[in-house]
Amino acid sequence: MKKLIVFVFVGFIAQLIDGSLGMAYGVTSSTLLLTFGIAPAVASASVHLAEVVTTAASGASHWKFGNVDRAMVGKLIIPGSVGAFIGACFLSNLPGDVIKPYVSLFLLALGFYIIYRFLVLNGRAPSASRKQWSNKQLVPLGLAAGFLDATGGGGWGPIATPVLLANKNMEARKVVGTVDTSEFAVALSATLGFVISLGWEQVNWYWVLTLMAGGVIAAPIAAWLVRKLPSHLLGVLVGGLIILTNVRTLLHAWEAPAPVYPAVYGLIVIGWAAAVWVAIRNGRKGKTASGELAS
Repeated sequence: MKKLIVFVFVGFIAQLIDGSLGMAYGVTSSTLLLTFGIAPAVASASVHLAEVVTTAASGASHWKFGNVDRAMVGKLIIPGSVGAFIGACFLSNLPGDVIKPYVSLFLLALGFYIIYRFLVLNGRAPSASRKQWSNKQLVPLGLAAGFLDATGGGGWGPIATPVLLANKNMEARKVVGTVDTSEFAVALSATLGFVISLGWEQVNWYWVLTLMAGGVIAAPIAAWLVRKLPSHLLGVLVGGLIILTNVRTLLHAWEAPAPVYPAVYGLIVIGWAAAVWVAIRNGRKGKTASGELAS
């Protein structure tokens, strides 16, 4: 019962963050499952099956609150779905013990990128032109993000959201809503790829249902709070969590000596705490600057 509550809560938090930031549901959930010793293909399959329902709920909520660019969703769905299907088939044919450290390295890199994105780049003026995204730009973006999302159990949001945020014509809330809404098709395609390659018997229904339950509850809340939550702080928090848990996976995979564990964890926690402090300070500076301009 305790484990059930924990994973429902994890699904809730993961979807709350994903619905607010446009990223991190798959990365956070997959990281947790890998920490519990689930094989990468099974973990990614379970997460994507849960996401079929949670992204549908999230997309509907974002649509209701006007956070979606309908034309952009249409352009992202096809390449994203193709990339996710190929990535799922690719991951399913690799031995779990062999690929697990590489998946963790990919997730670890995403964790560092998420912190960099929200700690260093947050608030900077975008440098892209004011032209709308063309199909030639969106097709490779969708293919790459969909492929990495399926192979890593997360990656659609961390890749697609920052790239789309570079467009000056798109509001941040529309980027988040568009990425979340298009993720339904990506999750569905990845799930089909895993089912064809692995079969239904390999899906961990316990993880699926618990993550799904928490995600469905959080989806409308996240869509409503997308304009309110301090995204820079949440980005740093989730990035630090991803780094900590994937470093643990890598230390076990590489059979690091016992004394190394507390030293590495200590450094990560100190760096994480410093990043959170900087994020809070940056947020306060931004509010002060906004107040001075208003006066």
